Amino acid sequence: MSKHLPPLQRIKRFWQTLGPGLITGASDDDPSAITTFSQAGARYGLATLWLAILAYPILAVMQEICARIGIVTGKGLTEVVKSHYPKWVLYVLVGLSCPAFLLNIGADIAIFGEVGHLLLPAIPAVYCSIGFTLLLFTLMLLLPYKKLVAVMKFVCLILLVYIVVPFLTSQNSGLIIWHSLIPSFSFDKNFLLIVIGLTGAIISPYIFFWQISSEVDAMSATQHVKKKPSKISFLLMRKDILAGAFFAVLVMYFVILTTGTILHNRHIDNIATIKDAAIALRPLSGKLSYLLFSIGIIGTGFLIIPVLSSSISYIIMEAFNRGSGFSKSTGEVRLFYIITGIAMCFGVLMHWLGINPVKALLFTTILYGLITPFLIAIILHISNNKQIMGEFCNHRISNIAGIITLLLMFASIILLGYLIFFKK
Repeated sequence: MSKHLPPLQRIKRFWQTLGPGLITGASDDDPSAITTFSQAGARYGLATLWLAILAYPILAVMQEICARIGIVTGKGLTEVVKSHYPKWVLYVLVGLSCPAFLLNIGADIAIFGEVGHLLLPAIPAVYCSIGFTLLLFTLMLLLPYKKLVAVMKFVCLILLVYIVVPFLTSQNSGLIIWHSLIPSFSFDKNFLLIVIGLTGAIISPYIFFWQISSEVDAMSATQHVKKKPSKISFLLMRKDILAGAFFAVLVMYFVILTTGTILHNRHIDNIATIKDAAIALRPLSGKLSYLLFSIGIIGTGFLIIPVLSSSISYIIMEAFNRGSGFSKSTGEVRLFYIITGIAMCFGVLMHWLGINPVKALLFTTILYGLITPFLIAIILHISNNKQIMGEFCNHRISNIAGIITLLLMFASIILLGYLIFFKK
């Protein structure tokens, strides 16, 4: 039936099916991830483009497993762990996740403010951070779940500016296709560190918490959670996941392409922050490139701050068996919103606490490196546990992809430790 609809109607219907998966995928391209992508392109040109292609199936499978857990159990990750696993697993989960997410929030809000100051030089960075944070929290507080998701979905479209930026200068299409399909690799220490950074940037631990809890929120907003999910709910979820994962790696691909052609070809590889990348682009590819790149950063901030802050709130509320979720009214889950607000306030306070955003991101990366394999192992165990998932346990493809992801993350940790402590 839908095949006979006009193209615009089909696009509109497809857009309406998107939600948690798209937002999760887009939020994966947070300012710290964009910084890593920019560094990869600036330092090594197009040599890491193939990683964006490889990242797509891995990210899609991990998001699908998380979404399925949310749909089947009707519970967030913390609540599932608390109900079915030893207490020490819960303590490790909370103890590693919340501090890492807080540091990430603070670093991203600081970056958010710096880029706001670049676009509006008359306003100091700290006031840009405060203004953006207040606006975000107000939207989260006042908008019903469906409208909040609609706003976040449209914010995702802002990130499409990254597709435009590299083509504002001439490109070698043959070279781009070659590096996209043929892996380039070097056992140089700095190159390996970039590869590890890219792996960690695209498989971030907060996406697991957000994906599961947001699926539960989406179900609560449209219906009572059913004992047995329908086939249509899984079909719609998978469309959403595939779109979201594609969106995430699309941004990754084009940021690497932008910096790998515009900055790397001019030997500008000293990119410490995303602000450096934006400033470096202005004299090389024109003011429009600079503006689009900066606007994209603002778009990522509008997605990642709500995702990170609410992920902390989901974890804490579920750990103490308290109601949570944007699908419920402010009065029903007042404490959920209070904790979300406190997490966002901490991010703003980093300006006055003297915590360096670059160092905060470094510590965040270390904590993420510790917790991500742990989380993947838990999620794989949950999704294969018949007592929890029943007939909706993982299929062979999901398990193979999940195990490969887990092994890659463990290999990254071992390699990172070797490079830091033994490789001079």
